[in-house]
Amino acid sequence: MSHDVPRTPPSGAGEGGSTLIEVMLAMIILPFAILGVMGMFRWSDHGLQVGANSLRALALAESRLEAKRSVPWDLLLVDDLDSDGVPEVRMRDDGAGADAQAGDGIYTGETEVDGIQIVWTVQPDRVGPIACAGSAVIQARAAYPLGQGRRSELRIGTVRANPRYLGAT
Repeated sequence: MSHDVPRTPPSGAGEGGSTLIEVMLAMIILPFAILGVMGMFRWSDHGLQVGANSLRALALAESRLEAKRSVPWDLLLVDDLDSDGVPEVRMRDDGAGADAQAGDGIYTGETEVDGIQIVWTVQPDRVGPIACAGSAVIQARAAYPLGQGRRSELRIGTVRANPRYLGAT
């Protein structure tokens, strides 16, 4: 029975130490890698902010459409934005503010929430009092910031029928 005695390598052989040049080179490369990763974090944070703004803008535009779908027909041109029972916005067709042209039959309301501008319109299918219309096209636009002074806009719309409409007289 023989016993094998493990051999130890001679001193200095097989050691994997780093030289001074390798360490200095690593110290030069590491900050550039860290800067790249930091830039990616900044870029992804900007993307998340833009995504959050667009999602909030869409939710605000949809809430305007839902409000217009749920109110009685005769209150279609009045908006209670904070749900306290007191109308804050009376839609206009006077060419002022966000209303593009006076007397074109398109009633406009607008507000701004956290830097997001919401403009909604109601366009009855005929000229005259809203009670005489058979239906109305309702649209909402929301413009939101993208950063660096740029903005984007989304638009959604629906058609609503007058439940009391009996036909042309």
